[in-house]
Amino acid sequence: MNQKTDRENDMTESQTIDNLGLNVSGHIVIKDLDTGEELVNKRNAIHYGNMAYIVAQALNAFNTENAFIDRIAFGNGATSVDTAGKILYKTPRVSESYENSAGLYSRTFDKRLNPSTTDTSITTVVGSSHTDIKVTCTLGYNEPSDADLFDTATNNEGDYVFDELGLFTYPTDGSSIDTSTMLTHVVFHPVQKSQNRKIEIVYTVRVQLS
Repeated sequence: MNQKTDRENDMTESQTIDNLGLNVSGHIVIKDLDTGEELVNKRNAIHYGNMAYIVAQALNAFNTENAFIDRIAFGNGATSVDTAGKILYKTPRVSESYENSAGLYSRTFDKRLNPSTTDTSITTVVGSSHTDIKVTCTLGYNEPSDADLFDTATNNEGDYVFDELGLFTYPTDGSSIDTSTMLTHVVFHPVQKSQNRKIEIVYTVRVQLS
């Protein structure tokens, strides 16, 4: 009798225990808003260790770290040019382990995603089997304020010849991105942001459960 009860309990537990799989993927499109030219169109890399941590923090009612996407950061340290003029791409800096110090190779600019402005936005789009987080960020003519006047750079060494970017959470100290958590990283061919062009970044993060 006891053996039968034990078997029934085992069956009940096996039927109710659910192993949930979380799949997160990302994609970016960068275009020149004046000409309509598409400058970058590619998938990104997810920092799974940090993403898992932030998802858990977002579900924690006692969380004090404000676990949400807060800004987008740009850098110029992910590519180099060899002697033959070929662009060499570094590997995205992501991991399956939590790394609170993870960051871009060389961050040179970042922008807050401010809901009270018209040049940035975050929207949630529900699909049939997934939910998308759509981040839109526009860099106007005067951003960065000390950028070159024209996009005439002859190499990829300038601070605002961007070749990498990533999404970061709200900083734990409330102000410095140095205390933010990097969630994604994408490496791409260099794109100069100068004061004679306005560019738009549309960054889509897709979340699926399985």
